[in-house]
Formats: sequence, structure tokens, C-alpha cells
Amino acid sequence: MTVLVLSPETDLTADRVVAELTHRDVPVVRMDTAWFPTRLTLDTRLDRHRWVGQLRAAHRSVDLTDLRSVWYRSPTAFRFPAGMSQPERRHAGWEAKFGFGGVLASLPILWVNHPHREADACYKPLQLVMARRCGFAVPETIVTNDPDGVRRFARRVDGPIVVKTLSTPAILESGGVSVAHTRRLTVDDLADLSGVDVTAHLFQEFIPKAYEVRLTAVGRRFFATRIEATTPAAQEDWRNDLDRLTYRPIEVPEGIGYATRRYLDAFGLAYAAFDFAVDHDGRWWFLEANPGGQYGWLQAATGAPISTAMADLLERGRL
Repeated sequence: MTVLVLSPETDLTADRVVAELTHRDVPVVRMDTAWFPTRLTLDTRLDRHRWVGQLRAAHRSVDLTDLRSVWYRSPTAFRFPAGMSQPERRHAGWEAKFGFGGVLASLPILWVNHPHREADACYKPLQLVMARRCGFAVPETIVTNDPDGVRRFARRVDGPIVVKTLSTPAILESGGVSVAHTRRLTVDDLADLSGVDVTAHLFQEFIPKAYEVRLTAVGRRFFATRIEATTPAAQEDWRNDLDRLTYRPIEVPEGIGYATRRYLDAFGLAYAAFDFAVDHDGRWWFLEANPGGQYGWLQAATGAPISTAMADLLERGRL
């Protein structure tokens, strides 16, 4: 039985897991969805209650009935032949999504994570609702495009509030890519909220924190890392100053472990990276859970065997 890894061709984290599986003599095939249709062929038929057939590339192929698990590791977009018009390219993209993607998504095997479950779990408003249902402490939050609503929220919280992105923090601009990190609002910000009305924004109560935690869940194994910031910018959002952080493993409290398992089950996830703020009373506050979150730098910093756990999960083919 084979493990299928769908990932970009350049991905050091995927490299490590593929190497671990190969070392164990577990059959593994690595492909990228960007290879379809110019470098990757889909040839399948419906046989009773499942799709059978093959994915074939120049130097590798895999039989769909021989798969034990799929690691959906942020593969890149379909890439179509040059010379196609924009309408043709758009139509081909939809056909590839519902054809190629639909066949793979129907396979009754372990996904880490299934793309449909992962897509659902990316919505932060849904994350926050589910987090409270599962027993996590969640800061007071609003989603709005009403400037007056932001001011009412600030008065109700009666303390600092922050603004966060609802989607990716990376913003493409003419000069390159900028990153919209979490930012605490000042008095001047609240006086001038121009631009809030043009789209949805997430505002949240600021949690004064002793430290933060990144909890990486692989199946039902948890690897928690305590992240301590030494600069004001990093204390607001640790991504602001990555060179001034310290990392060390930390135990997961029983209640947090229980809520984490409930959260994973509720979304149907086999993997997620959870971010928590831990206040000075030791209370863990749920901030978000990224179903495709990175872990390579934490493994390097702490020695946590996360890639080994991922290989174990993919080899086992079940939670």
C-alpha cells in the first residue's frame, strides 16, 4: 500500500517525511497538482462504489486502489498549456477541480487533511464558534465592516483590542509581498477607522500574555511549544520579530488536550497547528487553528519528532 504526498516540488518539510517513509520501506509517491494536466495524467473509471485507475507522471505512477493515505501538503494550482485563452483556462480550471479533485476527494482512505474538511476549517469565524463549543476559552470577538460597531466593541471590552486578518496575512503589492500581522489599536486608530467599511474585519479583545503556545496535532499526538517573546513587537504578534523568540517544549494540560481532540473530530481533521495565548494566570486562550500550519522550524528548534509522527500516521493509514 502506497502513501501519496501532494505537495510543491520544493518543500523541506515534505522532503523529511518522504525520506522517513522511504527509510522504512513504505512505498511513497510524491506529486504536485500543478503537474496536471501537462505532466500528470488522470485515467480512472467508476467501479461499483469507488473510482479505480491511475495517476501517471513521467517517472512515477500510482494505482488509486493501492493507496493507504494521502498527505495534502499545500499543493499548488493546476497549470494549463500555454496558448489557452482566459475563458478556456478558467473553464479548464473548474473542470480540473471537479474532475481531478473530485475523483481524489472521493477515495475512502486517510487524508491529512481531506481538502474539503481543510477548506471548512480555514474559516476563522467558524473556528471560533467551534472552539467555544469544544471547551476552549476564546477572547471576545467581532466581525464587522461598521466603524461604529468597532467603537462600541472597544467600549464594551474596556481594554485593548486588536485587529487580525480573516484570511492569509500575506498581501500582494506592486513592490512585493507585505504581511498584515495582528495589531493593537491605538486611540488614534479608533478615532479614524476609515477603510473599515470596505470589507469584513476581525477585531478581538487583547489578551495580556505571559507567553504563547503553538500546539501541533498529528493524528492524536500533540507537540506543544512554548514561545516567549522578548520585544514589544513580538509580544503583540510573535511573527513580528522571529529572531527574538525562544522555544521550548511544554506539557499540554488535560483540559486543552480534551478540547483539542473534540475540535479535530468536529472538523474531521487529522492535522492542525493551534495557536494559544497563555495569560499570567496560566489560562490558555484559543486564537486560531491552521489545518495546514507549518511546523518545520519548531521541530528544528526543539527536536520534537513531528515528522516521525507524520510518517507514523501516513504509514498506519488511520488515526
